[in-house]
Amino acid sequence: MPLRVIHSLDELKQLTGQEVGVTEWQVMTQERINQFADATGDHQWIHIDVARAKAESPYGGPIAHGFLSLSLVSALLAATVRLEIGAKMGINYGLNRVRFPSAVPAGARVRGRFSLQTIEEFEGGLQFTWGVTVEAEGAPKPSVVAEWITRQYY
Repeated sequence: MPLRVIHSLDELKQLTGQEVGVTEWQVMTQERINQFADATGDHQWIHIDVARAKAESPYGGPIAHGFLSLSLVSALLAATVRLEIGAKMGINYGLNRVRFPSAVPAGARVRGRFSLQTIEEFEGGLQFTWGVTVEAEGAPKPSVVAEWITRQYY
């Protein structure tokens, strides 16, 4: 799906309750998994030991960290939706809920889906609640389901 550029708050408000964007597929490489393990110190064998994961893991091979899949949401949203509504900066404000219903195998293709749940005003800006789904191609369940809060400051 091409980048969706939103030019006004009114345009954005009309999208409340709807899916706003779906990203292109991208590969969850073993190299990315290893880099995440190094960055976080989470070197559990189900992520980084390919031979052992193939032999012993119920997944049949290494899988991405759930938090790695979650960490992609900022970049995935930026790849599919751009807000040009006059904000000077945006931040991640938090998550209300996160679940990891299925694993992402190394080498799988993943993509993000974003729906705009709410827009709320606060002094100096706007707060958005996004419904986020990260899915692995061909998987029966999503890999990440989250309610993500971002803020734009003016």
